[in-house]
Amino acid sequence: MDKKIANNYGSFDLTFVKGKGSTLYSEDGKKYIDFISGIGVNCLGHNYRPLVKAISNQVKKEIHISNYYFSDIGKTFADELLQITDFSGAFLGNSGAEANEAAIKLARKYGQQNGGEKRKTIVTLEQSFHGRTLATLTATGQQKFHPDSFAPYPQGFKTIKPNDYESLNNAFDETTAALFVECIQGEGGVNLIDKEWIKKASELARKAGAIVMTDEVQTGVSRTGTFLASDYLDFNPDVVTLAKGIAGGVPMGVCLYRGKAANVFVAGDHQSTFGGNPLACAAGHVVLNTVTDADFLNRVCYAGDYIRGRISSWNLPIVKDVRGRGLMIGTQIDSSIKPFDIEVKCLEKGLCTTTAGSDVVRFLPPLNISDDEIEQGLAIYQEVLQSFCK
Repeated sequence: MDKKIANNYGSFDLTFVKGKGSTLYSEDGKKYIDFISGIGVNCLGHNYRPLVKAISNQVKKEIHISNYYFSDIGKTFADELLQITDFSGAFLGNSGAEANEAAIKLARKYGQQNGGEKRKTIVTLEQSFHGRTLATLTATGQQKFHPDSFAPYPQGFKTIKPNDYESLNNAFDETTAALFVECIQGEGGVNLIDKEWIKKASELARKAGAIVMTDEVQTGVSRTGTFLASDYLDFNPDVVTLAKGIAGGVPMGVCLYRGKAANVFVAGDHQSTFGGNPLACAAGHVVLNTVTDADFLNRVCYAGDYIRGRISSWNLPIVKDVRGRGLMIGTQIDSSIKPFDIEVKCLEKGLCTTTAGSDVVRFLPPLNISDDEIEQGLAIYQEVLQSFCK
C-alpha cells in the first residue's frame, strides 16, 4: 500500500487496474465480481461504452469552464434532470456531502425568511448518514460519527426515531426549518422507511411551517427501481439531494428544489468551483438517458427481487433478514458474526461487498449487472455464508 495516500478508509491492500461490466481485475490478473460499484457510484458498471464515448468526446470540447458562464451540455443535463424529477431548479456540485450542505443552507435560509432567527432547527433521523463535513456529520444520527476530536459541532440539529409515531409528538414546532430524511438508510443498515410514517412526518413538519428534504445520495438515480426513492414513498419533498451514480463515476452532486424552496437561493449563497462542469454533465446526460428507460427500471426491480429471494431461499441460520429495494440490498447477520469478516472472506474469493450499520452486509451492484455476474457473485456469497455456519 502506498503510504503517501492517507488511509482514512481502512483500504484493503488490493489494487485494481481495469474493469468491464460488473467485473474488476487486479494488478495480478485476478477477477472480482463487483457488488458495490464504488459504493453505488458506478451505476452503469465499468467501461460502459456510451459513457466512455460521451466522456471522450466531451474532453475534446471542454472539460471545465467557470460558473460565471453556462455550457451547452450543462444546460441540456439540467433541463433533462428537472423534467425527469419534476423539480424547478438545481444546484450542481461535486459530491453528496456538498449537495447536503447546500440543502442545509437552503433550509436555514428558508427558516429565517419564514420565522426569523428562531426557525433554524433541522430534524433528522436516528441511524441516518448525511456526509463527512462538520455540518453533515452533525446531521447524521449516529453517535459514532461524532468523536470529540472533531468538536465543537454546529448547532441546530435534532434527531427522532424513524418509523415510530410517538417520536412525532412534539417533533416539530416554530423553531423547525426542515425535516431531512433518507428513504432507505444506507450506512445505517439498509433500513427502509415506512411509507405511511414518512407521509405523516412530512405532514406534521409542513404544518409547523418547515420544508421537507430527502437525502437520495444513495437511493436516487434508479437505485431502488424508481428514479427517486421518494417517488414510491409519495411524500413529495421540497428538496432532494443526489450524487453517487448521477454521473456514472464522474464526481457530481445535485441539490434539487421546488415549491416553497424554489426561490430561496440567490447569487452568492452557495457556490462550487467545479460544480456542474461540462465533463460531469456529459456523463450525467448518458446516465439520465439510460436509467430512466422503463425496461431498465423493470430489470433493476427484477434483479433486486431475484437476489433477495435467492439469499432467503438458502435458509441459513446466520441470516436474520434480507431487505432492501431494487439493487440496494442488505443481509442482516447474526450478532455472533462480524459482517466485516464476511466482507473479507468474500474478497478473498473474488467478490466485492461492503457493510452497513453494525450487522449488515450490503450490496450496491451496478444497475446493469448481467445475469451471469449475479450468479457468479451469489455463488461466492453462498459459499462464504455457509462457511460461517459451521
